Amino acid sequence: MPVVETSRLTKDFGPVRALDAVSLEIETGRVGLLGPNGAGKSTLIKCLLGLVKPTAGAGAVLGLDVASNPLAVRQRVGYLPEVDCHIPGLSAAEFVAYAGELAGMPSKDARKRAHEVLDYVGLAEERYRLVDTYSTGMKQKVKLAQAVVHDPELLFLDEPTNGLDPAGRANMLDLVRDLGKSHGISILYSSHLLGDVEAVCEEVLILRQGKVLSRGNIEALKEGRREGFEVRLKGNEEGFLQRLQEAGLSVKETAPGRVRVLPSDTGEEAPWKPVFEAARETGIQLRSFRPVQSTLEEVFIEALEGEGARGMVHGKST
Repeated sequence: MPVVETSRLTKDFGPVRALDAVSLEIETGRVGLLGPNGAGKSTLIKCLLGLVKPTAGAGAVLGLDVASNPLAVRQRVGYLPEVDCHIPGLSAAEFVAYAGELAGMPSKDARKRAHEVLDYVGLAEERYRLVDTYSTGMKQKVKLAQAVVHDPELLFLDEPTNGLDPAGRANMLDLVRDLGKSHGISILYSSHLLGDVEAVCEEVLILRQGKVLSRGNIEALKEGRREGFEVRLKGNEEGFLQRLQEAGLSVKETAPGRVRVLPSDTGEEAPWKPVFEAARETGIQLRSFRPVQSTLEEVFIEALEGEGARGMVHGKST
């Protein structure tokens, strides 16, 4: 049974269509939900949780119809929202225990479990501090703790690394990976950061303007693309790049003196040959030349095919 299933799920906010007849099935595992801001990622999650009523269509989570069983759904899933969700005046231990009780746990069990998950996310020493006094990184951790306190079967994570520094981001991604791999929790990970999704997920679902553009196993999607090359060079870079483009190659400057070359799809046995010919013709010095694997960024940009994709590269938005 799919953990998530929708049939022509549609949501309008006045004249704006946030979800446009989305039909999909998501199996167990770690699935990344990708898309630029406004793509419909958060709206899809809120519809699946029964927090937002769809305009049309239907959705089911863990076999439960969302429209008729929203409370039953929320008792079996965990949700880390994009915005802060703590209750002012409560310590982390009190807040996480209260989240467990809301999910149906007996009070004593919820308190015990709260201490266990706070230790798991790295907040053991700060569990009795008011969440109001926490740093951004600590608040993200306590949000994760409240999402897993009741041992859910499925986790909805909406931008869990929001506002984190590199060390905090790496720690959060480690926790999410462990929850999926070691604890067997299925995860729907919503983000606009490609690096985060590639680090923790096995599959990806790409949304744009409320529609599903592409989906599949991340490695399979990357393998389906043509192999490229990374070239470090010195000299008349502009002329070299122009020559490659005239030869039908796709070229992207990734750093000063460093370019990514994607060969044409003509099936040429030596796709690297035009690179050396262009270097000879323009007198440029090739300092290194190596094949490189396709990236999720390339898959994403290809799916979006144009405007809107450029704000979703290198793990940051523009």
